[in-house]
Amino acid sequence: MQVYQAAERDLPSLVADDSWSAMPGHPVDPALPPAVILDVDETTISNAKFQIAFERPMEQWKLEKWNDEHISDPVPGVVRFVNAAQAAGVTVFFVTNRPCDNRDNGPDPCPQKKDTVRDIGELGISTDEDHVLLAGENGWDRAKIARRKFVAETHRVIMIFGDDLGDFAPCVRISLYGPCTAPASKESRAQLVWEHQELWGRGWYILPGPMHGSWTSFR
Repeated sequence: MQVYQAAERDLPSLVADDSWSAMPGHPVDPALPPAVILDVDETTISNAKFQIAFERPMEQWKLEKWNDEHISDPVPGVVRFVNAAQAAGVTVFFVTNRPCDNRDNGPDPCPQKKDTVRDIGELGISTDEDHVLLAGENGWDRAKIARRKFVAETHRVIMIFGDDLGDFAPCVRISLYGPCTAPASKESRAQLVWEHQELWGRGWYILPGPMHGSWTSFR
């Protein structure tokens, strides 16, 4: 609630400042309409009940089955914030690493996209497939930087929300995704955090994920 209420207070000033962007190094076009980017799981949708109930090891089909059988729970504060952003004329995009994966050789190469739109809709948030971007579609891998840049081609991204460092910056994993040429380390992750310290709490809003994430590779 603290994160989303703080972001809601920041919203008018970041909308009004047409020189502002939450995309470091990306050219700012003041003519573009404003947008915010949210991660889905543990940022928009709470999977706490699933995390308690599922039988390890974690496999994507288990989360998909849970979501098919249960109504999504919102992270507290997110519905009010998204409604406020949309009322202010800000476009809301959801960038998630839920993977596209054809099921049972069906005709849809990415049924998870419709599922994710449904799951977000169950919270009372209005969205559609054009505003939900998954890993695996359009050649996108798990590095979200390409999808953030895709949004930034048509919108001025004023806020980013996530539960993992990879929701904000690239090259935070041991695995090589996107533009990364060397595995991340604890030291390189810490450097990324401090290099962008002015954005935390103003433009970048993190809900630290205690259950899973890129950080688990570095324990």
